[in-house]
Amino acid sequence: MEVRAERLPLEERPDALSIAALYRQVHAAVAAAFPRGQLPWVRGEIQGISDRTGHCYMDLVDPDVVRGRDTPVLKVNCWGRTWGPLKAALSHQGITLEPGTVVTLRGRVEFYAPKGQVNFIASDIDVSALLGGLAVRRAALLADLEREGLLRRNHGLALAEVPLRVGLVASAGSEGYNDFVGQLQGSGLAFSVVLFGVNVQGPGAPPSIARALRAAAESALDLVVLVRGGGSRGDLAAFDAEPVARAIATLGVPVWTGIGHTGDQSVADIVAHRAFVTPTECGQELVARVRQWWEEATGAGERIARSAAGAVERAAWRDATARLRLGSATRSQLHRHAGRLQGRAAHVATRSRRQLEGATVGLDRRGTRLGVCAVATLDRQQDRTATWRRLLAAYDVDRQLERGYTITTDGDGRLVRSALDVEPGTTFLTTFADGRARSVVQGIEARGEGGDVVAPDEAR
Repeated sequence: MEVRAERLPLEERPDALSIAALYRQVHAAVAAAFPRGQLPWVRGEIQGISDRTGHCYMDLVDPDVVRGRDTPVLKVNCWGRTWGPLKAALSHQGITLEPGTVVTLRGRVEFYAPKGQVNFIASDIDVSALLGGLAVRRAALLADLEREGLLRRNHGLALAEVPLRVGLVASAGSEGYNDFVGQLQGSGLAFSVVLFGVNVQGPGAPPSIARALRAAAESALDLVVLVRGGGSRGDLAAFDAEPVARAIATLGVPVWTGIGHTGDQSVADIVAHRAFVTPTECGQELVARVRQWWEEATGAGERIARSAAGAVERAAWRDATARLRLGSATRSQLHRHAGRLQGRAAHVATRSRRQLEGATVGLDRRGTRLGVCAVATLDRQQDRTATWRRLLAAYDVDRQLERGYTITTDGDGRLVRSALDVEPGTTFLTTFADGRARSVVQGIEARGEGGDVVAPDEAR
């Protein structure tokens, strides 16, 4: 049996709206709530942002609510003709929009029918509010460093008396680099500069600078210098970053900064050992410090040389005067004692002849007795030597071998003294008077305490 179902036509409602009609009503409601001449301000936290196409697209959420699946999200569009100038103004102030940044935007509300969503077309941004946020974060960073005892730590480090070995953290070939290095090169002093090249602006600048500072601290340098040739507040944003501030604050080497700016000090300036307005001023101060030491050292040397020359002249005059007095006194003494010396010489000559004659006679007598004693002593020593020779001959190994004795050693050259010290299979080397014989032990017979032959284990 076949069963068929017939589809009955639906009953049409005369009050049902089409999609287009519904969206027209929504559009009219949005236009009535936000008239074209009135541009509202909206405050929200950036959840996502993209400007790869030249336009800027953001997703904003309320910053003070708990996030969940039902959290409202506002789609923000900022077209390229508006976003370009806004982005340049933000960069000039050192502001980068990123997820987590709370922004206040002005624009118009638009209902976009093809996607059925409400968009916010941004035309302006409250930069002062963002600058206030930067100031708050800067103050919080300085407060954290103060609380951790790091704010003035580098300032308290002792600088070398003659800081000639300098680590330079800068962009190679930049204006700041040339200004600083030019001061050192023109000084005529023996500075040694090690460059640690970095990017000094952009998102990657803070970690790059921090790594370079730590590398410089490990290079046995007297001073580390961080320079930048000036720029807008946005260009100098890296020097307010926490990684750079903490790297300077924890470094074990004094850090000088020469960051070209005319406004407030950066955080890097505050935590550094010394801060200068420009790289040129930083280089000038370093040259002045070393030159002052050199001038003081050379001045002291010149004063010592002058003092030594005067002392030598005075000593030479005193020496010449003393020589004249000594020569006169010597001649007077020689004349005075010449007669006495001649008389004493005659007396000594007479006594010396008599003493020499007496000593000659005594020496002859002692020589005769000494010869007799020497002969007797020599005879006794020869007898003792002969006795020792006979005794040594009795213990001569070669003599014992000639009598029939032998010497037995094991494979390592150790002397074998007992049958208990060997095992079957041991190789021996036996030395005779006329040669050697190598043998292998096949069996062992040891003597017990009574003289009987026993097995080795029983003897043990």
